[in-house]
Amino acid sequence: MTPGARLSAAIEVLADIEDRHRPASDALKDWGLAHRFAGSGDRAAIGGLVFDALRRRSSAAYLMGASTPRAILLGALRLERGLSLDDIARLADGGRHAPPPPDDAEAKALTAEPCADVPAHVRGDYPEWLDSHFAAVFGEERAAEGAALACRAPVDLRVNILKGDRDTAAAALAHLHAGATPWSPAGLRIALSAEAKSPPLLAEPAYIDGLIEIQDEGSQVAALLSGARPGETVIDLCAGGGGKTLALAALMENCGRIFATDTEIRRLAPIHARLDRAGVRNVGIRTPRGDAELLGDLTGAADLVLIDAPCTGVGAWRRNPDAKWRVRPGALEQRVKTQDAVLERAAGLVKPGGRIAYITCSLLEEENGARVRAFMAGHPDFAVVPADEVMGAFGDGKMQFRAAVMVSAEGLLMTPRRTGTDGFFVAMLRRA
Repeated sequence: MTPGARLSAAIEVLADIEDRHRPASDALKDWGLAHRFAGSGDRAAIGGLVFDALRRRSSAAYLMGASTPRAILLGALRLERGLSLDDIARLADGGRHAPPPPDDAEAKALTAEPCADVPAHVRGDYPEWLDSHFAAVFGEERAAEGAALACRAPVDLRVNILKGDRDTAAAALAHLHAGATPWSPAGLRIALSAEAKSPPLLAEPAYIDGLIEIQDEGSQVAALLSGARPGETVIDLCAGGGGKTLALAALMENCGRIFATDTEIRRLAPIHARLDRAGVRNVGIRTPRGDAELLGDLTGAADLVLIDAPCTGVGAWRRNPDAKWRVRPGALEQRVKTQDAVLERAAGLVKPGGRIAYITCSLLEEENGARVRAFMAGHPDFAVVPADEVMGAFGDGKMQFRAAVMVSAEGLLMTPRRTGTDGFFVAMLRRA
């Protein structure tokens, strides 16, 4: 396919997403099935264009003065990829399968100087209804934080220290130019340009052999901050596919016990193969069985309960740019109820002196500090572990990390703008 044909296809896919209110991955998959002549390079390029448009949907529509799929794609080419009017006109030249050239109004918009009075939610490319929520956390910096959330994320990997060290993994992935991450001692990062294809990591021997896992550095740091130690009894209460379970097992050097469970059996499906591949031996999986109590024998027994709480996922928008346009106030209200319920469940599992690590991939105060305060109000036997103590897990790098994150009375917050990671909130609560 020509570059112009790829742009036409991206406009078609974006229109399908908008019209049917469906996830971008579903629309791209259906387009590929209906256009089997398109090769993997074509599909990757079209997907890149679509995700760029979704990242910059609000600012692109504002720039172009229109919110049609075509306008958003053209605006995204200017804002996300920095293309000039001439560059865009070469893609949209009206030739075979290419979109028509920019008209006079579009050309004027694509060459206009930036306005000084653009609303924060437009500059930050997030839904307008969330502006007050972002303002409550970031104040005048909310547009900059939102813009960082709209950038493409790198590919982050966690080296499985049960099977090797970071230098060994970096050497195995030298052809992908994997370099050390700044915060996680087990992290590697592969930077990607706007048009680059994601590397086929699942086919890499380092992945097949269990030396690496795909995991954002922020998620790795959240596991590190939990302070899990060899010999402890740990419960991963919302284990899902097992990303943090694997990280905990490595931190514990395969010593002690980890019980991984989730309320949804389908979310646990990938964990079995991942544990085998990683060489993890200290994890027991508690699979949900109707309304049966899975953890009754562990009441008051855990040194650590880790809660990777279900949330709106605002902090992961770099990886799921279409999700930010689908989130609604009702979803936030529902997530808050779920978070309160899982914190309540965790309280009964922690032994005296034990800890709860409450983690979200959200930037919203309602899901973060407010949930900790609500929990504390009903559980006076728990106290927040001071952030400086929690960050002791960094050793010599503690002060540098502390200067980057946002610290509150309840916990700490990582953001793409501040730490170069996905957005993660981490709070540690200790039982008296």
